[in-house]
Order: sequence, then C-alpha cells, then structure tokens
Amino acid sequence: MQKWLKLSTVVTTLAIAACSASPTGRNQLLLFSDNDMSSLGAQSFDQMKKDQKGSTDAKTNAYVQCVTQAITQHVPAQAGFKQWEVVVFDSEQVNAFALPGGKIGVYTGLLDVAVNQDQLATVIGHEIAHVLADHSNERLSQSQIANAGLQITNLALGSSEYSQYTGVTMAALGLGVQYGVLMPYGRTQESEADIVGLELMAKSGFDPNQSVDLWKNMAKASGGQQPPELLSTHPSHSTRIEDLKAKIQSLPNYNAKRPNCS
Repeated sequence: MQKWLKLSTVVTTLAIAACSASPTGRNQLLLFSDNDMSSLGAQSFDQMKKDQKGSTDAKTNAYVQCVTQAITQHVPAQAGFKQWEVVVFDSEQVNAFALPGGKIGVYTGLLDVAVNQDQLATVIGHEIAHVLADHSNERLSQSQIANAGLQITNLALGSSEYSQYTGVTMAALGLGVQYGVLMPYGRTQESEADIVGLELMAKSGFDPNQSVDLWKNMAKASGGQQPPELLSTHPSHSTRIEDLKAKIQSLPNYNAKRPNCS
C-alpha cells in the first residue's frame, strides 16, 4: 500500500507540473522536454530514411522544398532544433508527416491528390501544426500516465502481471518507428492541426480556399470508403470541410507575398 501511494503521488505531481496549453488554448499534459522529443523525432526519421526509398526526381524535390520553405519561414524559432529537414519519399501513399525536431516527410502519392501548391501547403501546414502544438508529446504523455495508472492498479491488487505491459510502455515512449511519435493522432488533435495549419498556410501567402478542394479530392481518392466518424481517429471529410469553411471566413487578410512553386 505504501508503494502504491508513493507512485500515485509521483504521477499526480507530474500531471500538475506538466499542464500546458495548445495554440488554440486547449489544456494539454506534456511530460517530455523539447530536447527529448526532438531527439526521438530525429531517431525515427533517420530510421525511415534507411527503410524507405527517397525520390530522386529533382523537380519534385524542388517543388516540395519550395512549398515547405514558404511556410517554415513564417514559423517562429522552435526549442529543440534549429532548422526543418524535408525528405520526399518515392511511394504511392497519399500521405505526409512532420515529427518533433523539424523532420518533414512527403510521399509522392500525395501529389496526385494535392494538385497545386495551395493544396500541398494545406497538408504541409497541417503536419507542421502537429509539431507546433506538441501533439506527439501529448500522445506520449497520455500513454505514460495511462501505463503508470495500470501499474498503480496492479500494485494495489497485489498482481504480478505488470511485466506483460512493459512492451506497450516502451512502444508508447517511441522505441520503434511504428510506435511513439508516429502513433495516430486523435480527432481533437487532427481538428486543431487543421485550424492552426490553415492559419499558417494563409499567413504564408497560399490560398486557404484550396484547403476545401483538397479534402474534396481526398474524399474522391478514398472512394467514399471512410469509416463512420465515431470509429475513426480522423474527423469525417464532411466535418473537416465544414470546419475549414467556417475558419476561412474568420481569417484576416495577411497580405503575404504569394509563393510561386511549380
């Protein structure tokens, strides 16, 4: 019982000390430092570059770099890393990601759906927003607390079965490319990244109205085979589109120079 109380006190103290707020003002629990998250992101990215084929097409790389740089120059300096790194992966996946530490990956399959610079900027802005909002840190912190709570429960029950959960805990801490910072985000985080990313791409001179067209393209590309929203970690396409339309109406006129990425 004394051991249980001690562990419970540690978890409660950590939770109180690590309370933070996201860019939209949402309360977050962040247990890991910026340097820890940057190191984790860099390790995962290095492994991905070894495991996946990078695109050697100069024009494709220049295009993705152009859009990304137009956005990142409007991003404040980040703790834990000094510059953003972009890699284009040669894959039919319609996807992109950004990791703590300023690591951005774009799959060539995305360019068949994000058909212009504004639509590509929507995706890249969204992924960068995940980093700016510390969503990976939040996911890992939630997993850490959940697993600590599991340990507390087992100790209280006098169980010796906690060892079976060690692998889950290690995976949640990011020890493996398929886990950790690459765990899927929840609907709240996805919606937040949509809003923050939209502001970021508009501030960078891209057309925010193209974000709506992008998600219409995404809906077509999926062939309508999206599961019900309550069963998915992502908002439905229709919800996403309506939320973006509402946000576009409230965006200020940033008067930013329009990028010319082709």
